[in-house]
Amino acid sequence: MKNLKLIAAVGKNNELGYKNDLCWRIKEDLKFFKDTTMGHYLLVGENTYKSMPPKLPGRRYLVLSPTMESNEDRTVFNTLESFLGFARSTNEQIYVSGGAIIYKLLLPHVSEVILTEIDGTADADVYFPEFNRSDWQVSSRNSFTDGDLAYDRVIYIRK
Repeated sequence: MKNLKLIAAVGKNNELGYKNDLCWRIKEDLKFFKDTTMGHYLLVGENTYKSMPPKLPGRRYLVLSPTMESNEDRTVFNTLESFLGFARSTNEQIYVSGGAIIYKLLLPHVSEVILTEIDGTADADVYFPEFNRSDWQVSSRNSFTDGDLAYDRVIYIRK
């Protein structure tokens, strides 16, 4: 779907998170996430939702969870099918923002993957799903450093 994009930061071994938190806190990357997602929907799973601030200014939470209920701070979808129906019915941009299970479920449906690929490893208990990069075209690649940490921001577009 053209309005579904996935955004994540991963290590060399696809490390994504540890103890329900990010593996890395890179100031530039956090700013990029904020700037990119501002004014749009963020789709997250229940654990990721619980680990995030209750309200991120300028963004609206969509949560995929079989047990949670919607309230003024979030719209909850209890099934993948109900979320996909919503996504098809809107032209609004939706950024798939974690965690690992949500990434794996939505990867077949997104039109774009925005990855911060960190040239490092970290302790992790959650990993980004493997995906066949040959099914994707690299739209852009930019290199950055944060102290001794190097990383690339790569935008993949579905072929």
